[in-house]
Amino acid sequence: MAAGEEESREYLRRHRLPELLHRLGALLLFHRPERPREFLIQVLERVKAGRRAEGEYPFLMDEANVEAMFGLLDVLGQGSIRPAQYREALKTLGLSTEDLELEDDVEITLDEFKEGMKKKMLESWSVY
Repeated sequence: MAAGEEESREYLRRHRLPELLHRLGALLLFHRPERPREFLIQVLERVKAGRRAEGEYPFLMDEANVEAMFGLLDVLGQGSIRPAQYREALKTLGLSTEDLELEDDVEITLDEFKEGMKKKMLESWSVY
């Protein structure tokens, strides 16, 4: 691999640009705004404000979406899901599962699921 190409890859990795572009693309496809460029500018401004604690980060899923996702995972309506299901939900949304310390025998309630999802979504934006 040429030195210039390696430097370019390192630049992309260091600034987490592929992940950022993936998130921005997902937001575009979810919201399908009439003016995509203005929408992207607004999203990036929200990320910037979120970093300064002056606003909230943009989220792909609102609370109703997170509750619906939990409902799909809790097919028997028991009010809880297993850690493996929680990990898969995070992965599906492109969120990190690296620091999860859950025993396989615990049950995750809707409130724990919502809190965990919100935390992971915040973490995902805070690196930019």
